[in-house]
Amino acid sequence: MSVLSINCGSSSLKYLLYDWDAQKVLASGLIDRIGLPDSNIVHKHNDQKIERKGKCADHRTAINLVLAFLQEAKVIHSLQDIEGVGHRIVHGGEKFSASARVDDAVLAEIKANGDLAPLHTPPNVVGIESARAVMPDTPQIVIFDTAFHQTMPEHAYSYALDYALAQKYKIRKYGFHGSSHRYVSERAAELLGGKNAWKLIIAHVGNGSSLSAVRGGKCVDTSMGLTPLAGVIMGTRTGDIDPAVVQVLADKLGEPLPQILNRLNKESGMLGVSGYSDQRDIIAGAENGDARCRLALQMQAYSIKKYIGAYLAVLDGADALIFTAGIGENSASFRQDVCADLGNLGIKLDLAKNKERGGERIISAPDSRVKVMVIPTNEEFIIARDVIEIVRGK
Repeated sequence: MSVLSINCGSSSLKYLLYDWDAQKVLASGLIDRIGLPDSNIVHKHNDQKIERKGKCADHRTAINLVLAFLQEAKVIHSLQDIEGVGHRIVHGGEKFSASARVDDAVLAEIKANGDLAPLHTPPNVVGIESARAVMPDTPQIVIFDTAFHQTMPEHAYSYALDYALAQKYKIRKYGFHGSSHRYVSERAAELLGGKNAWKLIIAHVGNGSSLSAVRGGKCVDTSMGLTPLAGVIMGTRTGDIDPAVVQVLADKLGEPLPQILNRLNKESGMLGVSGYSDQRDIIAGAENGDARCRLALQMQAYSIKKYIGAYLAVLDGADALIFTAGIGENSASFRQDVCADLGNLGIKLDLAKNKERGGERIISAPDSRVKVMVIPTNEEFIIARDVIEIVRGK
């Protein structure tokens, strides 16, 4: 029996089929440019990559294409081989602190939170509704990016706004990348000794980036806020800025608020400073003497370093600092830049170990009070496990 994971964007659908009992990915793929005549359809199975062009009118059609491929390629024999469908949902609002089985009430609550994530919630809902229509007898489970962070105390998630307005409109810090932070915190506890009383700082750094402070397996603070725009500098997002910058840009450029927010989300961050959003291009540029690339790398490391310092204070010290996600797992120079000059705070890298590649590992020096670790994230595992636990009642 397998779990189908679906992640819907406004014009795309990513999927992954996971055999839970064998702990194995069976197939994965992407359909993008949905709604256009030249949709891209990519399936991966048995180390083979199949690419097609065609018309995919909507997300329901996309799901049918995925299911047809899985059966044609004999990955599954019938839809009955799929035990449940897991949907990654960006925003669960205040109500959802754990994954949930979809029914009409759950779907209505997700829609009610739509104004908290207007770019993400509509396609997430389309994915759920399309899967329910195509597979009406298969359990649908929603896994929320925000759920892991619901353990934050009120003083950590609250904004210093008019209290009544904040309560009325649910304006608060929610946090994101929850499945990744949850997986990494669990693996770290196992690697450190099996108990779940550790104090951890987790740096999920990819094109989108967030940090979390975790005590005893529970999140006590995280860097992203009401939306994924807040926090550290990212590939195309600004991270934390003075809110008045929005007004200045609107006045100077004569652009409406949605266009300004699009600039902050998609045209800023490392891209805005250096001209590149890919870390490899920025590092290459810096090595070739590009001053803006060097500046972008310095700003990124400084931004993350400040959050590490803040979370050391929040936790009253830490047992481990953990790097994960694309940049966090794969860029030794990034990790070295972040950890530089943190020795007095108990963080010292072993430079040779830091350059090693692959797998879970400790990269701190023997005399580092805080262990520095690399743990590759596995959000698909969390999604599949939650689906299995809810469907099987475990």
